[in-house]
Amino acid sequence: MGKTLDNVYKHQSLAYKYFLYLVSVALIVFFFPKGGKFKYEFQKGKPWQYENLYAPIDFSIKKTEVEIADEQRSLRDNKTDYYTFDGDVPVAAKKALQTDLEGFFAQSAYPSPQQRIIQNAGLEVLDSIYGVGVFQDLPTSSSILLVKNNEARPLGSNSFKDLPESKKRVSSILSTKRTPAKEVLETLIVRVIETNVFFDEALTERALEEELSKISFTRGEVSEGRLIIAKGEVVEAENFKILNSLKEEYESELWRGDNYYFILLGYTILVALVLIMLFLFLKRYRTEIFQNNNKVTFIFVNVLLMVFATTLMVKNNESYVYVVPLCILPLILKNFFDARLGLFVHVLTVLILGFVVPNSFEYIFLQIIAGIVTILTASELYKRANLFISVGQITLIYIIGYFAFHAIHEGNLENIEWILFGVFILNGLLTLFAQPLIYMYEKIFGLISDVSLLELSDTNSKLLKELSDKAPGTFHHSLQVANLAEAAANEIGANAMLVRVGALYHDIGKMGKPSFFIENQITSVNPHDDLPPKESAKIIIDHVIHGIEIARKNNLPDRIIDFIRTHHGTTLVFYFFKKQQELEQEVDEKDFRYPGPIPFSKETAILMIADSVEAASKSLKNPTYIIIDEFVEKIVKGQMQANQFLNANITLKEIEMVKKVLKQKLTNIYHLRVEYPE
Repeated sequence: MGKTLDNVYKHQSLAYKYFLYLVSVALIVFFFPKGGKFKYEFQKGKPWQYENLYAPIDFSIKKTEVEIADEQRSLRDNKTDYYTFDGDVPVAAKKALQTDLEGFFAQSAYPSPQQRIIQNAGLEVLDSIYGVGVFQDLPTSSSILLVKNNEARPLGSNSFKDLPESKKRVSSILSTKRTPAKEVLETLIVRVIETNVFFDEALTERALEEELSKISFTRGEVSEGRLIIAKGEVVEAENFKILNSLKEEYESELWRGDNYYFILLGYTILVALVLIMLFLFLKRYRTEIFQNNNKVTFIFVNVLLMVFATTLMVKNNESYVYVVPLCILPLILKNFFDARLGLFVHVLTVLILGFVVPNSFEYIFLQIIAGIVTILTASELYKRANLFISVGQITLIYIIGYFAFHAIHEGNLENIEWILFGVFILNGLLTLFAQPLIYMYEKIFGLISDVSLLELSDTNSKLLKELSDKAPGTFHHSLQVANLAEAAANEIGANAMLVRVGALYHDIGKMGKPSFFIENQITSVNPHDDLPPKESAKIIIDHVIHGIEIARKNNLPDRIIDFIRTHHGTTLVFYFFKKQQELEQEVDEKDFRYPGPIPFSKETAILMIADSVEAASKSLKNPTYIIIDEFVEKIVKGQMQANQFLNANITLKEIEMVKKVLKQKLTNIYHLRVEYPE
């Protein structure tokens, strides 16, 4: 029955991995920008690495954005201003002048012939003034069109006058005429003159927009079959523009019709290959992670987040693709797992993104180098300074790499895009978000980081203070085991902080009945003396189960609970087993054996050894080097014969190193001195 349940669980676990794999491939392909991929990689200033390239189709040479912007700026700077002529104003001015003159003539003694001369002179002056018109505001543009009677006519630069200038002209015009009452006539004319030419902003803008719309986005054509670039030829400015035009034409035409499905198929195959490499790596080199669906999901979620953020940036503004803090990925994976896995996943993610980012070679090179720097520098992130130092080094690598690529492409350090330095600095600032992200991941996925381990190792925490109050002997034993286990872990390269925290909490189950454990007995009275061996063994064994319950109640991480579960493995409570054998011949070992499981990592194996050695060392009387050596060898040999380390990835060499450290530590604890020969 148990075997059947195991098979069902394995099949469910495998089915979930298949599901996660397919969903991840589908999501990544969905995130990708919908456009074809040009099959040639080229960069300005570098030789053409492929065979001679001939134009596969007819296509236009597209102007660069800078060229188009320059043309638009030129049109705006030299735009034509349109002014409208209001013909009703001159008519109204003439009527007003005639009315004023009639009033003047009624009060004067001028005869009719002279009145006609005066009136005709005034009308001629108004005709002259309104010949071009009276401008509301003097134009500043060199190109002016006056719209009069639905016709637009150009005006010379000196032909327009505003209202004050027009009124001044009245005197000069009248001075050329022989007419009586010039002063009165001038006063009356000046009084009736009004502005009649106005700037037409709407018409001017419409005309400008029409001119802008006529700008051609291409400059010349390339016919099919024409040689574009020869093998080994350096990609220079002109060739670079032609190649970019071919690339844009190719990519825009490619993503159409049946091609759409073939491109999707190609993307799917490539992404599937990359992700299957990740699964194979986990299965072969990180079996524990591969078997844990929660951890596999965590890794894939991080990859998908990085792909989503980068493709979103590429779709919106590919110039700022380096804003995405891709180095958060190896930073977080190294923190929760190990450096090798972090770098491997980072490289695979960069390869996926190489399909969609511009200048993919440059991008892949910079991101992989930055990832390696992250792995090499980011350690002990619970120390805040370390993260800042690591982020500073990552940012510096980006800046140095950009300088190098710019020098290669341009052949000089001119035209450096200084805004990219701001992009790299912003990338570094966003990378600092790794700290709160680690905390969030701990809560969501139930993982544990060095920061949490540091918090849990505080002996003033609620649970450890309770242990020290209720079971001081056990608390002291746990501290001793923590010191031994930490030293052993450092020796073989295991997670020393994890072992230390696991050792501090491994015996919290003894708080329920502390007096039943010898280290807490302060008198000679032993409560086990009044109990049958089987019941005593049950109390001893139950401290593991009670410890797990207390740990879960206090929200200890699963990785710490693993130490509670495995620190006795499936060993026998030998003392009470022997006592029971004295009472009856047939004894069921199950009643005297810990439920397990046996240790399944280096860290849990180290704790089992350190715990047994420290506890048993209390029985040593007058210890010497030889006694300690034999004593440690005997305990570890017994555990190995009981097959307690079968599932732990610890080698015989590492076990020997652990034994050596424990012997040295016990020697220091018992203050043994060198024995000189007599």
